[in-house]
Amino acid sequence: MSARFATKLMATAARPAARTQFASIASKRTMSGMTSPFQATKRVSAINATTRQAFTKVQGRRAYSSEIAQAMVEVSKNLGMGSAAIGLTGAGIGIGLVFAALINGVARNPALRGQLFSYAILGFAFVEAIGLFDLMVALMAKFHPPSNPRRHR
Repeated sequence: MSARFATKLMATAARPAARTQFASIASKRTMSGMTSPFQATKRVSAINATTRQAFTKVQGRRAYSSEIAQAMVEVSKNLGMGSAAIGLTGAGIGIGLVFAALINGVARNPALRGQLFSYAILGFAFVEAIGLFDLMVALMAKFHPPSNPRRHR
């Protein structure tokens, strides 16, 4: 009696593909209800095999939430790279101001042209270094591999 109840319960809770297998097993039963021990073992092993197949199919698929999480990580990386790259405009403005000051200084005193040019090149190098550091941070935000949280446990 309990075997029949378990079979009916499994048949209603299982997937449609599994239901057809249970229906074929149930149709092979005798009308008198007397089955041999071999048939009962065969029926239980068929149920267990079907259950195992159903669970392995579920575990083999990627979960929907992990795809959304992966997409959110990619969007966050792109936003981080874009916001970090905003600093490159500051470097461009700084380089423009350095050479504007050089032109202004040479126009006021042409005799100091060589000394002002060396100061301008030094200022250009510092501003460009800041711009390159900013570019490095932007690229690290985009292309750095994600850390493994299990490693820190």
